[in-house]
Amino acid sequence: MAVPVFNLAPNLMVSRLCLGTMTFGEQNTLPESFRLLDQAFNAGINFFDSAEMYPVVQRAQTQGRSEEYLGRWIRERNVPRHSVVLATKVTGPSGQMTWIRDGPKCLDAANITEAIDSSLRRLQTDYIDLCQIHWPDRYVPMFGETEYDPTRQFVSIPIEEQLDALGRAVDSGKVRYVGLSNETAYGVMKFLQVAERGTHLPKIVSVQNSYSLLCRTFDSGVAECCHHERVSLLAYSPLAMGILSGKYFSPEGGPSDARLNLFRGKYSEGESRYNLSNPSIRAASMEYIHIAEKYGLHPVSLAIAFVLSHPLVASIVFGATQSWQLQEVLDACKVELTSEAMVEINKVHKRFPNPCP
Repeated sequence: MAVPVFNLAPNLMVSRLCLGTMTFGEQNTLPESFRLLDQAFNAGINFFDSAEMYPVVQRAQTQGRSEEYLGRWIRERNVPRHSVVLATKVTGPSGQMTWIRDGPKCLDAANITEAIDSSLRRLQTDYIDLCQIHWPDRYVPMFGETEYDPTRQFVSIPIEEQLDALGRAVDSGKVRYVGLSNETAYGVMKFLQVAERGTHLPKIVSVQNSYSLLCRTFDSGVAECCHHERVSLLAYSPLAMGILSGKYFSPEGGPSDARLNLFRGKYSEGESRYNLSNPSIRAASMEYIHIAEKYGLHPVSLAIAFVLSHPLVASIVFGATQSWQLQEVLDACKVELTSEAMVEINKVHKRFPNPCP
């Protein structure tokens, strides 16, 4: 069975599994990355996601390698450009990554344009199929935060300027479609509203937010916007950074090269959301693993099949550092959950709602 596909936008058919590349250049060497890309492509995955700030953990010495590896794979393997869909992301404001345009400090037109041009060079391509804003240019509670604090808002670049810069990239042929990431219902609607008012401003086609058995916050508000406005969800972290595979619950605490072990104390964005010391995360995960066992499924299959069952999910953005991990996800896309399994999943969700927001 081939990987199923989804019509994300006109003339943009994507596989419902999207291989994320944020480990390429850090956890994965170039040859390892090529092998994973070969395996994914040969299995029917045509959708690949990257970002200018990757790989993680973010460092000046490695920034951009993930895009470079992906571009080299296409060039050196002679992969026809029209046979793959390339998505990447423009870095939002950050006080930490000073090596990316001095922060970057904002998402003004100059920053967006430079980011796109640099990504094109690293990817060795003439166009990006889907260019996404990695996170908003305004204060938004994210990466484990849930409550909005109005005192933390800062002076941000108007959405009109951001969309205008993206629109110019579309008009010039550098970008085909645009999307958002780590966005809220307010942000999605504002980008849509501004696009409707402009003459050449592009409409967003997707939002890439976290969605998993442990994080269903998308359903609380963003889902309604996406449903009525025909914006698709690209669901990242479907395994909650590997927690839902069960690997961290072994007596040894999981493999030493697992991301939450390998980068302990160095990856604040991940550790703040996927905190293994949180008893609700551990309890909910064990409940889901038990459901998988009851229905004769691998925990990965349960987690992936659950996300794919969502009617607004176009594709799952997942990562893999090993061939067997990739194969587990490929196998999972063939699974359909029974109504009985879904009932049990929802009972756990009611007891432990969104422990990894």
